[in-house]
Amino acid sequence: MDVISLTKELIARRSITPEDAGCQPLLAGILSEAGFDVSHHRFGEVDNLLATHVGETSEGERPGPHVMWIGHTDVVPSGPEDQWTSPPFEPTERDGFLFGRGVADMKGSDAAMVVALCGFVKAHPNHPGRVSLVITSDEEGPAVDGIKALVPYLKDNQLWPDACLVGEPSSQAVLGDQIRIGRRGSIQAVLRIKGKQGHTAYALPEDNPVHRAGPLMAALGALRFDDGDAAFDHSRLQISNIHAGTGADNVSPGELVIHFNIRNNPNSPADGLKTKIESLIEQHDPGPWTLHWRVSAEPFGPCSGEFLDAVVGACAKTLSRTPRLDTGGGTSDGRFFGPEGVPVIEVGPVNATIHQVDERILLSDLEKLPDLYRAMMEAVLLAPRV
Repeated sequence: MDVISLTKELIARRSITPEDAGCQPLLAGILSEAGFDVSHHRFGEVDNLLATHVGETSEGERPGPHVMWIGHTDVVPSGPEDQWTSPPFEPTERDGFLFGRGVADMKGSDAAMVVALCGFVKAHPNHPGRVSLVITSDEEGPAVDGIKALVPYLKDNQLWPDACLVGEPSSQAVLGDQIRIGRRGSIQAVLRIKGKQGHTAYALPEDNPVHRAGPLMAALGALRFDDGDAAFDHSRLQISNIHAGTGADNVSPGELVIHFNIRNNPNSPADGLKTKIESLIEQHDPGPWTLHWRVSAEPFGPCSGEFLDAVVGACAKTLSRTPRLDTGGGTSDGRFFGPEGVPVIEVGPVNATIHQVDERILLSDLEKLPDLYRAMMEAVLLAPRV
């Protein structure tokens, strides 16, 4: 099956997190027919697919590495469908683009990875090492029952990868102009400050947690982290939600809840940031408080060395373009491998319309993706080994 037809079949399946809606069985059938060992792993409401192919190594030759591709079939909701030029789950070609929810993030890459993997093993059935593909339906959601839940199985069954390639949309303006060689971490924090609820006509200013926390919120918003380096931007804190009160105009709040997110680079580990935030809270003495701290992703990277050189070389060979190396953006499922020392690189289509109305990808870019991905596998697995 060609990459455009396969992408269209995937888009037509309304696989909003955590639903897979039949995407993975479709891909599994293609991979199985190509000679891959395929297994399905369901955790909670989440479907996960693992496909793997082992080549042969000549006597006395050093075994090749295990290169794992990572993708996801779940998509974010479409939003108001009447705002789309064409229905979001009806793949539509128009003006040189393919439109549909998830076409760029990341069903186009899913299709391209499968086409590339099948083409690679057909051309090189006795390739060194192992190639595999892991796909989940829980990347856009909590990401608890997705690849994170599959990690113990991979470790217990000697399926832990030596390197990972993620098909997330990494390009900025044109295909291959940027790849991601690491990511900042993500920390979700909830600060609760207790006060005393009362009638606004009688409540004391010091009983109101919003009054007491004003300087603290300003200090949180003004925090600057001098921890950037040549590979990573500095860490950042953003207050995302503030809630207090009952909704009545004449009742002062008994509690203030502040949600904030920190995107931290490897120079600022989560434990050190937690200590810094707790110290800041204590300095401002806002009254009785608790801090819930959840690390949803550890920072990782930057990737370097032979693996990176092979991927960059494949981009140059296939696209006549040397990509910019980047560690920005949000998070990806590479977070479950990178912090444990596995080199992770993200390579995918232009991300300009992901999660938006009229999400789209250039048809010409989609047609190039399988060749790009196959060139990467050949560069990594077929290179001379000493």
